[in-house]
Amino acid sequence: MSRTPQPLWTTTAHGILLTVRLTPKGGRDALDGIERMADGRTVLKVRVRAAASEGEANAALTRLIARTLSVAPSRVALVAGATGRVKRLSITGESPVLAAALQNIMGATG
Repeated sequence: MSRTPQPLWTTTAHGILLTVRLTPKGGRDALDGIERMADGRTVLKVRVRAAASEGEANAALTRLIARTLSVAPSRVALVAGATGRVKRLSITGESPVLAAALQNIMGATG
């Protein structure tokens, strides 16, 4: 039986929740495309130059996502996965605008 993939993001009353798989010390700050994981989750693959120590990679991730979506860094918050590779980010803003920006990213990186 094949699992239906979970969406890369979900909309909320205040914005979106985005699932990412982060690679710290990845040599550059970049979005590396979309991946379907074995458990059915769909994630945005992201790499950052920062090391995973002392939250540096998480901070670099939130800055990169904010810059990519053209929102203030204060509107991007890590809500799950602080110590793991798979993370959930809450991005505050207008859901349709953020979803359209993510759709554009998916087309460019997928």
